[in-house]
Amino acid sequence: MEHYKLQIIETLVILGVYILLYFAFKTIINNFLKKTSLERGRRKMAIRSLQLFTTIATIILLTGVWGFKQNEIALFASSILTALGIAFFAQWSLLSNITSSILIFFNHPVKLGDSIKLLHKDYNYEGVVIELNYFFVYLKTRDNEIITIPNSHFFDKSFSVSENKEKTDPHT
Repeated sequence: MEHYKLQIIETLVILGVYILLYFAFKTIINNFLKKTSLERGRRKMAIRSLQLFTTIATIILLTGVWGFKQNEIALFASSILTALGIAFFAQWSLLSNITSSILIFFNHPVKLGDSIKLLHKDYNYEGVVIELNYFFVYLKTRDNEIITIPNSHFFDKSFSVSENKEKTDPHT
């Protein structure tokens, strides 16, 4: 019974440190990125990515506290890395959209408030980017419709991108 008490205390300490780091990293990174030229949407994506990595690290620590063997943790980590590797090559999977969101964040000129138009004869996507997340880019059309485009489409279709000259909130 004493062994479980120690595990519970270690778990509470790890979760406490995780919560402290979560808010500290969020504040530090947000303040740092506000000083750079990154807009709000990209700052949000950077914070989400850091939160994902800290959550994964916390889960790995908790598995160690609760008695998982190193080879089981290594198997879990290698499975995750394998799935991410496959996501780089998978065309229509959810993982490819997550991977694409990271690439859009770092290498694509699309940002919140931009007007984009799909340059494809069979599709007619056109609107203002109102949200970028792990899976989709959300467009608001002139008719106030919301269109969701999977992130992976940004790498297999051509888009024209133009910055909005007006500094209005795209959510209105």
